[in-house]
Amino acid sequence: MALLGAQLVITLIMVSVIQKLGSYSFARWLLCSQGLYRYLYPDNHELKALAGVPKDKVKGKKGGKSEPNGKLETFHVPRSLDIQLETAPVTPLDVVHLRFYTEYLWIVDFSLYTSIVYIMSEVYTSIFPLKDEFNLSMVWCFLVVMFSLKILLSLTKQYFTSEESIGERSTCIVAFCIFLLIAMIVLIIDESNLEVGVDPAYDSFYENASKFLENQGLSSVGPASKLILKLSLAVWAAIIGTLFTFPGLRVARMHWDSLKYYGDNKVKALLLNANFAMPFVLVLLWIRPITRHYLTVRVFSGMDKPLMRPEAFDSLRIVLVVATAVLRLGLMPRQLQAYLDMAQRRLDVQKKEAGRITNIDLQKKVASVFYYLCVVALQYICPIVMCLFLTLMYKTLGGYTWTALFYETTEMCAADAAPATPATVDGVEQYQLAWENLKMVFTTEVRRGVLGFSSWWAGCAWFLTAALGLLYQTYFRLS
Repeated sequence: MALLGAQLVITLIMVSVIQKLGSYSFARWLLCSQGLYRYLYPDNHELKALAGVPKDKVKGKKGGKSEPNGKLETFHVPRSLDIQLETAPVTPLDVVHLRFYTEYLWIVDFSLYTSIVYIMSEVYTSIFPLKDEFNLSMVWCFLVVMFSLKILLSLTKQYFTSEESIGERSTCIVAFCIFLLIAMIVLIIDESNLEVGVDPAYDSFYENASKFLENQGLSSVGPASKLILKLSLAVWAAIIGTLFTFPGLRVARMHWDSLKYYGDNKVKALLLNANFAMPFVLVLLWIRPITRHYLTVRVFSGMDKPLMRPEAFDSLRIVLVVATAVLRLGLMPRQLQAYLDMAQRRLDVQKKEAGRITNIDLQKKVASVFYYLCVVALQYICPIVMCLFLTLMYKTLGGYTWTALFYETTEMCAADAAPATPATVDGVEQYQLAWENLKMVFTTEVRRGVLGFSSWWAGCAWFLTAALGLLYQTYFRLS
């Protein structure tokens, strides 16, 4: 293995770029330079004027200042007040103090740098194929997946540490149980119907692990049973589904609001609907009777061969995942603006309610929307980032290519070829043989199975929660 090869040079260059361009942030540009505007809550003077509250009946100082004991002045106003909120553009000075702002900057910018490293590595490996060298871009992709998982865990943790999040906490527990059941059902489905690659991965793992133990002089009937493997994958899938529950519901709400505000433009409405439906399309691409059979096996009338080759179909799935990520990133400012518009919608709904509300509660209702902007941005961006880089790892470690869509290729992953076993070995050769046998345990089929199931399930869980959220929004509006 070349320790000072081109891959390490690419990594060192990108680390230097990250240090030099720390003040330039794509995430900040995406949030503050795309025309987003926030709503300003009305101050006490405006509320008094609209509600007709006499100044002599309000305790405290003017302008909403604190009383001598440190308590803000409080008075009641009718809920039916006709309030039109003022707007202001979102600037870096406004968002720098928001919660989870640093996490948002890190995951978006680091994902961008990782994408550049991956593209450069793919170009290099297409010209100079790797032989006994590890692809360092996979380390970058793995780090992005771990960072996304860590951020989603941090967001979900808030529901278990806050005393006011009893409903959210119960929703997470119920979602875990439901997704665990769905994952178990999915793993029971035969590979001839659902192409997740778990069964071929286990068979490859079982065979190579048994050979490795025999070569080391150990007697064994094989590694862990398939039941334990599938149970572990089901728990992993349930955790992903739980972490994607509230991001999926948030995406559904923003999609509903975006269609309501931007539905007059047919092109924008088409893009918004495609943005929402693409995870469902990607999930269908892994169901053999629906997609692979019709595109790569069935020969339609008037044709002498199927529409696509199996290798081209594999490349098509990966390309569509990348296209979905690009589309979601492009529509992100529009979706976030639909979320920010919630401040005015809350007051419009409040007009239909009877009774009175304090000025503090009304101002909190408006201000809390902008306060959670970075949380909403993370809920929108983390799932697609996780799906994207799991798919990139699935492509590279699974031995797939980008060019199979255009012409046939004869490339084969090095892990598919088993090393020759010499008759007698000693010393360094014995160590090298043991290392080669150990690498055989984790063959291409194992990587395809684990990564393929993870990437497919992430898209499935994301779409399921978003679809349930959209159904709830539709039912709530109609009722």
